[in-house]
Amino acid sequence: MLNKVPEITLYFWIIKILCTTVGETAADYLNDTLGFGLTKTTYVAGALLLVLLAIQFVTRRYVPPIYWMVVVVISVFGTLITDNMTDRYGISLVTSTAIFTVILAAVFAVWYAFERTLSIHTIVTTRREAFYWLAILFTFALGTAAGDLTAEKFSLGYGVSIALFGGMIAAVAFAHYALRLNAVLSFWLAYILTRPLGASIGDFMSQHSHKYGGLGLGTTKTSYIFLGCILVLVTYLSITKRDQTPEEVIAADEARHRQHDRGREHHAHLPHVGPPLEAAGEEA
Repeated sequence: MLNKVPEITLYFWIIKILCTTVGETAADYLNDTLGFGLTKTTYVAGALLLVLLAIQFVTRRYVPPIYWMVVVVISVFGTLITDNMTDRYGISLVTSTAIFTVILAAVFAVWYAFERTLSIHTIVTTRREAFYWLAILFTFALGTAAGDLTAEKFSLGYGVSIALFGGMIAAVAFAHYALRLNAVLSFWLAYILTRPLGASIGDFMSQHSHKYGGLGLGTTKTSYIFLGCILVLVTYLSITKRDQTPEEVIAADEARHRQHDRGREHHAHLPHVGPPLEAAGEEA
């Protein structure tokens, strides 16, 4: 397969934040405005996600409309996971944030143990893609919990939450470009933080609360505004292909990891000469 995810460009981050915002507002739109209720909304979003993931997995390359539809729906479903834990089971946002942090760390640990890389330049096998989407799901669930935790539980308000998470993303960018923080680590930190940023933006635009702030546009208008922006950008990228990873980048990344694996295997098969030499010296 060719690489199944887009190249990391400015367009990627813009669409990602738009998707996270839609994930917040669309879940509220289906749940409250259309009156689906939390349970029915969760079933509908889950079924749609399974269908879209099946389509995404059978494609052999990155197709912008399919990929970004999955991101939008997985954003909605990740939001609903957190909402179910909070509203149906009474689990506090502090606890759910901690739970999703541990789960996400475990996903990354298992992914790295099997593949020896978390790079998104080489999502060229089904197993790597499965790890990728599993990580994406829990970044959305974690981001929803963390965003609601800061804006509502800590009563910071939506505006302060936007500034807080935006500042944290800027700090990650500074660490990457100025301090040479590892590129893969920088990407995943920024990816996780865009979720609470997008959730806070969605709440700020849709909600109207004297306590937390907000523009009061409602979930319907906010969802349509951001879905329209996503549609325009994805159409542009489908035509220009500006977010597709060059094949030489994929080849270079794979070659680097193969060389790393060969080095590990060679080191593992080297004879262990320390203790026998010591023993020989004692006998002499």
